[in-house]
Amino acid sequence: MNNRITLSALALGIAGVLTYGQAHASGFQLRESSVKNLGRSNAGSAVFNGDANAVTGNPAAMSSFDKTTVRADVTAIDLSFQFKGDGRAAAAFGPNAPALTGSDGGDAGDLTPVPNISAVFPMHGALEGLTLGASIGAPFGLKTEYEDGWVGRYHALKSDVKVVDFTMSASVKLHDRFSVGAGLIYERAEATLTKAIDFGTALCSGSGNPANCFNPAFPFHPQSADGKFSVEGDDSGFGWLVGAQWQPTDALTVGFSHRSEVDHEIQGDIDFTLPASVQAALGPRAAGFADGTGGADLTLPSITTVSVRYDITDSVRVLADWQATDWSSLRTIDVKRSNGTSLGAEEFDWNDTEFYSLGAEWDMNDKFTLRAGFAVDETPTHDETRTPRLPDNDRKLYSVGVTWQLSDAFSVDAAYQRIEVDNPKMNVVSSSGSLLVGEAEGSANLFGIAAQYSF
Repeated sequence: MNNRITLSALALGIAGVLTYGQAHASGFQLRESSVKNLGRSNAGSAVFNGDANAVTGNPAAMSSFDKTTVRADVTAIDLSFQFKGDGRAAAAFGPNAPALTGSDGGDAGDLTPVPNISAVFPMHGALEGLTLGASIGAPFGLKTEYEDGWVGRYHALKSDVKVVDFTMSASVKLHDRFSVGAGLIYERAEATLTKAIDFGTALCSGSGNPANCFNPAFPFHPQSADGKFSVEGDDSGFGWLVGAQWQPTDALTVGFSHRSEVDHEIQGDIDFTLPASVQAALGPRAAGFADGTGGADLTLPSITTVSVRYDITDSVRVLADWQATDWSSLRTIDVKRSNGTSLGAEEFDWNDTEFYSLGAEWDMNDKFTLRAGFAVDETPTHDETRTPRLPDNDRKLYSVGVTWQLSDAFSVDAAYQRIEVDNPKMNVVSSSGSLLVGEAEGSANLFGIAAQYSF
């Protein structure tokens, strides 16, 4: 029992670092790099629309810029996630297992800013037709945190994941109506996760007589001796992106972009905290919970986007997006110690997802542009493997936005997006053996502001 919990806790911890999810985009994907796109629910993200975020959205679209342009965006994501349900400690004991104690965890969401900065540099002279670009942004990650002692503490307490990309892109205009582009991505991933471990269940059920879990004379019982562990991991990796933009008519523009998978070899520092009574009871076996290091290979998914923009008039246009995310790359996480010894695999079996959005823009006058959009986003998760670390389900997105063109060179964008999440259900056993049953109520409000300057 001691070894089983040691290995499964480590596996779940590192797997959580790699697969932590949040409730405002497919899986743990972030689409909030551009406030203009936010105001359209990401419709038209791969076609030029005066947005320097083309560096990462579709590098081919940079060819449409004729001036050096710098842009800074920040989106504040106010995520709300609350669990309702209960469960049983030592689920293997069946209906006689004691009920899980604790609160509902409170609001596990948090207010998290997602910044992005982009710059586009059109070349001149002998390099006419070539455009370079650079961007720093966050394509994945977010944060949730439950109250200590909540009913699902054996699944998750704190989850803090940050993925930051530095992208260098280039585009070439092959024709007045057709351009291509490509980019190189350097990606840094960092994560911290914590959870509780039910040593009371481990010691009574592993004592040789599981009936001790119901024996008042035995010193340990389910939920009587909680410990804790945390895991921190980080890694750097490289990826690439390619894109194309075609304008078959003056009114119609089509964009395509593809972001590659990015491979990571996450290395994590593991820290176990054991109550003194547990350390004394384990004796030499407590060495099985010694702090150490572990790691696992992770492949972040590829993303393919097709965008269409149609100018109905000079001042009114409609835009649409279809995006496919290759979440099937996240099937199994095989956790290994530093010496290469496998500590077991965690099954996720995520599915590929599709995202659909439709948006519109109206130039009221030379100074103000209004926009709005609607989107439907699929989840890669499913009921069989969903945990509180992954409170994810299908969702609908509603957005509005505005641009204020203060001068020919300077503009300011603002946007608001409301995300409604279908309540995800959970029926899952933790590495400590407890069963958690219930559902989550999740939603998010996103507020974005940006500024762009051309010279």
